[in-house]
Amino acid sequence: MPTWKSRGLRGSALEDMINYTIEQYSTKKLALIQKIPTPIKPINIDQETRHITLAYFDQKSTVDYIGAVQGIPICFDAKESAVDTFPLQNIHEHQVKFMQAMEEQNGIAFILLYYTHRHEAYYVPLSDIVYFWNRGKNGGRKSFTYDEIDKTLQIPIKNGVFLHFLEQLQLDLLRHADESNGNGT
Repeated sequence: MPTWKSRGLRGSALEDMINYTIEQYSTKKLALIQKIPTPIKPINIDQETRHITLAYFDQKSTVDYIGAVQGIPICFDAKESAVDTFPLQNIHEHQVKFMQAMEEQNGIAFILLYYTHRHEAYYVPLSDIVYFWNRGKNGGRKSFTYDEIDKTLQIPIKNGVFLHFLEQLQLDLLRHADESNGNGT
C-alpha cells in the first residue's frame, strides 16, 4: 500500500469529527450541512481500477462545508494548527470573500479551528477572521495567536469524536443580532 505524502490528507481527524457531528445533526434534524469536495480535473485514470492517478485542481474551492441550521444559511472551513500561532496564509482571500458574501445574504460564516497539540477546538467567527486578515494586509502580523481567540467560543470535544458547535453558533447569532440593533460589543 502506498504511503501518501499529500497536503490533502491534513486535517482528516478534524474532518472526521465534523463529519460525525453533522451526521448527528442531520439525524436529529438540527441542521443540514454538506462537505463540499474540492473540484478536480482528472488527467490520468487507471482503466483497470477506474481510480484517478493524476489530477489537478480545476478551480479554487470556497469553503469546506455549507448548509443550514434551523433555516439559517451557514458556511465554514475546518483548519488545524499544531502550534499556538495560526498563519493567515492558510485562509485564502477567495475564501474570506465567499464567507463575507454569505454573511451579506444573512448567513453565518466561521472557521472551526482545532489546536492539535492542545486537543482544543474553537469556533472563530468571520468578524474575527476579517479583523486578523485586515491587520495583516495593513502591515501588522500575518497570523493570529491562541491568546487572541475568544475562549468563550471553545467547542467541547466529547469522547474524542464529537465536535458540537451549535452553542457557539448561537452565541455568534446573538452577537449579530446585537450589532444589527445597534448594541455592538
